[in-house]
Amino acid sequence: MSRKYFAIIAALPLVACSAEDAENSTEATATQSANANYDLGYEPKGEDNFADEMASDDERHMSASRDRANMSSDSEGINEDGTSSRGTEIADAKERPIMQTQVVLDRRGFGPGVIDGKMGQSTSNALRGFQEANSLEITGDLDESTKQALSEWSNIPATRVVTIPANWAELAYIEIPDSPADQAALDRMGYESLDEKIAERFHTTIAVLRELNPNGRPARKTPPSPSPSSSVSDNSTVSPTPSASEPAVSNSSSDSGYFTAGQRLRVPNIGADRIQPGAIQDRGWQQTLASLGVGSEQAEVTRVVVDESEGWLKGFDADGNLVAMFTVTTGSQNDPLPLGDWSVNGTAHNPPFSYQPELFWDVPDSEEEQQLPPGPNGPVGVVWIDLTKEHYGIHGTSAPETIGRVQSHGCVRLTNWDAARLAGMVNSDTEVIFQA
Repeated sequence: MSRKYFAIIAALPLVACSAEDAENSTEATATQSANANYDLGYEPKGEDNFADEMASDDERHMSASRDRANMSSDSEGINEDGTSSRGTEIADAKERPIMQTQVVLDRRGFGPGVIDGKMGQSTSNALRGFQEANSLEITGDLDESTKQALSEWSNIPATRVVTIPANWAELAYIEIPDSPADQAALDRMGYESLDEKIAERFHTTIAVLRELNPNGRPARKTPPSPSPSSSVSDNSTVSPTPSASEPAVSNSSSDSGYFTAGQRLRVPNIGADRIQPGAIQDRGWQQTLASLGVGSEQAEVTRVVVDESEGWLKGFDADGNLVAMFTVTTGSQNDPLPLGDWSVNGTAHNPPFSYQPELFWDVPDSEEEQQLPPGPNGPVGVVWIDLTKEHYGIHGTSAPETIGRVQSHGCVRLTNWDAARLAGMVNSDTEVIFQA
């Protein structure tokens, strides 16, 4: 997923809907919410939730009285009594307290970046945001007072087990070339593999998913060895054998990926992914939100503050309350962040990108301009939030693991899922402050 992109700053065209377009879109949305057979382009969680079929189920977790020892894991299809509708609970191989903290912070709007079960800059920033919002001492550490404040969500497991949709096998995955000229020839700068797609869906990396799924199967507690008198049919806790719902995974170098469609796997238990029917008028954008595990219900942000030295972005509501905080990548010595007060011009979902060499200090002006297609692996990811400072914006990335660790060409870069979430928080009245 990681590759060098020269172009990160560009003025992207924002196309406003005409009155007729808006009316048609509203009618289509009404039809969408009323018609259960509306083609979303993916299998939804349900008629009242247009997130994809792998979406979280927090209400049942929060209402079920479950044994605390199993809070680090869960399987899909949880019954109200806390048991699995599949007939067996797939307990995780170990507790993952940092990952559990990360998935809770992510739900609350304080993004830990890539969810990996480790303390790092992004998780520390997320903790600082949560602490500030809850009038705690701001330490960036998971101290006792912070643990106590987070205990309200202690029933949220660190991980869950999902099934990769079968139709993902039919999707096109293509290697993205390095040359902008070759990129311009593509129809879309989509995911390079199913592995990459599932990792971004759950706000993590392929390496973390492999750790959670040794030998291609969900990590689980080692069952006791069966006694000679054990019934052969009593196999609810033994290691699974390959089946149609959980295929074996080969690790040979000739495979295009580690995971396959139809496979069950353990993933970080991200939430806040519910999509209210009718809330998103743009069908393509709704598909993008579902593919990123981002919900339609977001806090309204009236002021955004980006701190260059600290490497974070904060979002405040109309009452001045901190409601969101994300780790970001900002400018560099050659392309510094333009300090000052700006505002949001508009937002472009899944935008193409105008590659203009003359705008970049490290690109020869003799290179040809290119129009790069949209997609999550494009230079600005899935969204561009255009600012009143010409050629500058807030956007996503093709390499989420680099956020906060590398410099940009002057813009503000977030993970695709955080950028998509921020896009649902801001509007043309949102003030944007860049500070040193």
